[in-house]
Amino acid sequence: MTLPPKPPSRAERVSLWRYLRLFRADILSAQPARLYHAWMAEFRTPFFRSYLVNDPALIARVLSERPADFPKSMRVAEGLRPLLGQSVFVTNGEVWKRQRRIIDPAFEGGRLRDTLPSIWAAGAAAVARLGDGVTEIEEQTSHAAADVIFRTLFSIPIEHQIAAATFTEFKAYQRSQPILNLAAFLPLPRWFPRFHRAATKRSARAIRRLITQLTEARAAEIATGRAPDDLATKIMTTADPLTGARFATAEMVDQVAIFFLAGHETSASALAWALYLLATHPEAQARVAAEAATLPEAADFAALARLKFTRDVFRETLRLYPAVPMMVRENLCPEEFRGRKVAPGAQVVLSPWHLHRHDRIWPDPDAFDPDRWSREENRACAREAYLPFSAGPRVCPGAGFAMVEGPLLLAMLLRAFRFEPVEGRIPLPVAHLTVRSEAGIWLRLNRR
Repeated sequence: MTLPPKPPSRAERVSLWRYLRLFRADILSAQPARLYHAWMAEFRTPFFRSYLVNDPALIARVLSERPADFPKSMRVAEGLRPLLGQSVFVTNGEVWKRQRRIIDPAFEGGRLRDTLPSIWAAGAAAVARLGDGVTEIEEQTSHAAADVIFRTLFSIPIEHQIAAATFTEFKAYQRSQPILNLAAFLPLPRWFPRFHRAATKRSARAIRRLITQLTEARAAEIATGRAPDDLATKIMTTADPLTGARFATAEMVDQVAIFFLAGHETSASALAWALYLLATHPEAQARVAAEAATLPEAADFAALARLKFTRDVFRETLRLYPAVPMMVRENLCPEEFRGRKVAPGAQVVLSPWHLHRHDRIWPDPDAFDPDRWSREENRACAREAYLPFSAGPRVCPGAGFAMVEGPLLLAMLLRAFRFEPVEGRIPLPVAHLTVRSEAGIWLRLNRR
């Protein structure tokens, strides 16, 4: 059995100095191996304490039972502030609630059906761009995922001038943005500079300028009654049911920034890893290809029901390679975690990366086994220890969208191509904005 690659773990305790080096290193390989077995681990710095939690009961407390007592940690959010502003990803409290009341209706079930033609068109374009030979597949899945975002949000393909410029700037942003900012480690006052890299701020400003152009153009189309019925129009014309207010242009720019970051980055990561896993597991690839062969040429929502195994492959990929490897909350109240007192202000780390591979929760946790999702023994694992989109009130609003987009793009690619690993090119997972490969994912493609 070929085990999917994962980064090496540290056997020893992790020092503060090693964590400070994460500005230039990888957060996954800096973690000790015991985190794949421990229910909880405590990490101390001179300024705060951090608790990594793998206990499903504690995870439920934080995310589902008492989420208001565990808001998102601003220590981590500071690193993304230049791009995301006050988006729904980084806000808390009443601001966050208002944003979700406006955003959530755009991602309801009926709206997902409306987005299918755009996803299908992006998939067909991705197939047309690819050809036989050795390819770095992460770049291709990033292109496809960005195409989906622009088609579903603004009804424009990735080749559109502003869409193409945004995608180019975002690749520069990825290269310059560390997963953690200095504010994650030091108790800096609000007025103190956050030491964002100059390249990061430059790329963020460029991306926001481009998104502002799209948003202002859409507002003008809405005002004249000529706007297409896509996600941007739906969100910009939805009023808060409590106040009647809509997003102003600046607020909409914040939201589009996170839609692009979350929707494009996470989908690209999951799709690339799924293709690698299928390339190294040819029997599973053959089963996906057989399902994909049943797809019609034109968009058909009912046809998605035939992609059952493909959907399980995508689920299993998100288990092994969750796009967002860690989530950080901060407790507002005195707590007790597994008999240990936790003072207010501690950082509570929920790590899908470790939870999804926990050896006391999942049978054969490091194996790629899509059939586990149809076995009874895994139902409790899936319910209590599977967080690819978070859980509770702050579950990702685009989770349903992702579970349509991912399996469909995977099926369309497998219907057109066979994928094989390239000898000597084993990808090493690292955490950037999402879980990516340190040196790309190289595959050999052969048209069917």
